[in-house]
Amino acid sequence: MSERVLLHVGTPKTGTSYLQDVLFRNRPTLAEHGILYPAERFDEHFLAALDLMRLPWGGLEVQAVGAWDRLAAAVREHDGTAVVSHEILATASRSQADRALASLGHGSGTEVHLVLSVRDLVRQIPAEWQENLKHRSLLSYATFLEQIRDPAREGRIPTWFWGVQEVPDILDRWGHDLPPERIHLVTVPPPGGPRDLLWQRFSRVFGLDDVELDLEVERVNPSLGVPETALIRRINRAVNGELDSSTYRPLVRELLAHQTLSRRTRSPRLALPPDVHPWARDLQTAWVAEIRERGYDVVGDLDDLTGPPPPARFADPDAPSQRQVANAAVDAIRALLLENARRVVAEDTLRAELDEAHRALERSYLRPTYRWREKTVRRLQDGRLGTRLLETYRRARGRSSESA
Repeated sequence: MSERVLLHVGTPKTGTSYLQDVLFRNRPTLAEHGILYPAERFDEHFLAALDLMRLPWGGLEVQAVGAWDRLAAAVREHDGTAVVSHEILATASRSQADRALASLGHGSGTEVHLVLSVRDLVRQIPAEWQENLKHRSLLSYATFLEQIRDPAREGRIPTWFWGVQEVPDILDRWGHDLPPERIHLVTVPPPGGPRDLLWQRFSRVFGLDDVELDLEVERVNPSLGVPETALIRRINRAVNGELDSSTYRPLVRELLAHQTLSRRTRSPRLALPPDVHPWARDLQTAWVAEIRERGYDVVGDLDDLTGPPPPARFADPDAPSQRQVANAAVDAIRALLLENARRVVAEDTLRAELDEAHRALERSYLRPTYRWREKTVRRLQDGRLGTRLLETYRRARGRSSESA
């Protein structure tokens, strides 16, 4: 049974992709220090979260069956500290959270700590809309804002948004049976601070300050500017009926959004409209006051959750600059052309290798020894004795096929 489990349950868009990539790639180093990050593949904790909550996710839920139980078993079998991390765990119900905690050893002698990384709503709201678009949504920004501000909170979009973003409620669901000193809030620094400050906070709460880790990452979830986000929405409108998820993910979300359009850093940044800004700030202020009263361990500063002021000039992603969208589209087309050229070269190489294999096989057919063996087998198959001899020969060779 693990002595200590650090369970990081979200929230999305708080540096979680970076954290998980560092943990996954440094598993051997962590193991040397008695820390287990149980994963044989980079998305293992994501699949475990899908399994725990029985979430549909573009067909990936089929791969997820049994993933949580396997992860929890690995944690229980470890003697030291174990770390579990995925941001979509934030939306788990109280009963799902209780099951997760119990399966990790809570109540059976394991010291379970809850970690929640949080960022101000002023940045989280546009980031969540953008994430929806990167998962094939067609929803306009105005409609998204209208739905999440509706007090009824009905429908898929509001249910998901508040499930992963309403910090006091997440803490109620996950932390109601844990003492406040075992609940840790990591605040995301405001823009303009030191680049490694968020990692320093993660490192402190996970006890990694004395562990020398490789912090160069391969997997990140970068943000897009206004015209780039508008372009992804238009692409969704054009291809959603023709591309399945297994094609959309590598081409649109990874190649276009993450690897290409995210590099266009001079575009206007996605922000809250000025008229929505006061509502978000007031709600965030109420959350901060509630968190202060509960006495959790805060790693960082709750003032980080105030959020930046409204932009001097708001760029509306529902009515973007057409010139900027066109420029982004050129970069997207270029990336797709280069990817297609790479695949053509790879296909030509494979085709040449296959042709050479066929020629080698044909040459082997033409050898006299092959023709003699083929003729002998045909003759033996014509008689009962010959058939028995062939069966004896194949059993001796350990073969079950009909070829000699």
